This record gives sequence, structure tokens and C-alpha cells, in this order.
Amino acid sequence: MLSHSEENYLKTIYHLSEKESPVSTNAIAEALNTKPASVTDMIKKLNTKGFINYQKYKGTTLTSTGNKEALLIIRKHRLWEVFLLEKLNFNWDEVHEVAEQLEHIKSKLMIERLDEFLGFPQHDPHGDPIPNKNGEFDVLEAIKLTNIECKKKVVVVAVQDSNSSLLQYLDKMGIGIGSKLYITEKIEFDQSLEITINDRDKKIISALVSENILVKED
Repeated sequence: MLSHSEENYLKTIYHLSEKESPVSTNAIAEALNTKPASVTDMIKKLNTKGFINYQKYKGTTLTSTGNKEALLIIRKHRLWEVFLLEKLNFNWDEVHEVAEQLEHIKSKLMIERLDEFLGFPQHDPHGDPIPNKNGEFDVLEAIKLTNIECKKKVVVVAVQDSNSSLLQYLDKMGIGIGSKLYITEKIEFDQSLEITINDRDKKIISALVSENILVKED
């Protein structure tokens, strides 16, 4: 049985491997806010248990067993986020931290019952796909808002960063999953965008914010 810390490492390596593979020790240390020496100790332990492949100076990859475990943790996390939002009336900027605690519950039966109770949701409150019990999920087809041309209509399908400050800011701007955006102008000076939200409100958002909003053409 994996410890909470080991589960966190597997989940972190999975997410980092979406951007680079193999994953470096320094990248894991930065993501988990810990020392590289501590990361090295843990990945050696996970390597011995067969959850990762580790080569000194080259980096870390998940084995098929490690990948399966990581997807199970991610599945639990995202289902709990849906539960917290839909059934306990948490805001979307509040669910991540609580789900970080709930994702370590071991009962597979409970997670299957939770999935059924929620109506087998396909995405979490931030638009990320929820793996099914076999670890399968549809790849999110989306483009960063910053890469969309002017005079295009798009719909928000996900946010790339679940940082609570960003989500609170988007709430203040009236932007959420399903919001329809129309780009009226890209400001050359700083690449900020002038947009219309749901055919009503005209706002200006920074390049950093638009980098974290994922959309598809409407």
C-alpha cells in the first residue's frame, strides 16, 4: 500500500511528464517544494517498488504500474472536486485543496459509488478530464486563448492552472467553464486581450491570464 507521500510523488511525476519526459529530479523538487536530496531518496524507493524507472542523471519515468496508480489518484481527486462543487456548494477555487486530502482514501468501492452518484462526470470543475475506472479518458482538445486570432468566437473548456487566485480573478471577471468569449483586440504593447464575455461585458485581460484559459472555437 502506498503512503500519502508516495502517491503525491506519482501524481506529480505524471503531471510533469506531460511536459517533459524523463522528468528531472529538480523539476519534481520544485513542484513539491522540497529538496532534491529528498526527491532522490523517494524515487529510489519507488524505483525499488516498481512504480518508476529511474536513471541517474537522466531522470524518471512511470512504469505501467506507476502510471495506473497515478491515474487512480487523479481520478479520485477530480471526482471529489465535482462532489465538493456540486453537492457541498464549494466554489471552484476552494475544491482543489480539500480534494488533495480526500484523494488518499483507499476504498475503490467508495470511488465507484461516488462516480455513479455524480452521474459519471467526464470533467472536473476546472475542465480537466476524469479518468474512468480503467484509467481511460478523452484527451482535452483545446487551445490557449492567447493563441486565438482576433474577431473569433470561442468557448472556455478548461483552465490550465487551478491556482485559487487565478480562479477568484476569473470569477470576478465573470469567466467560467462554458463562458463564450469574443476577442475584439490584441494589444501589441503587452499582448493583453480585449474581449467580450457572453455577448455582454467587455473586459481587458493580461497575457498571463489568457495563457491559462483553454478554449475551443464556438
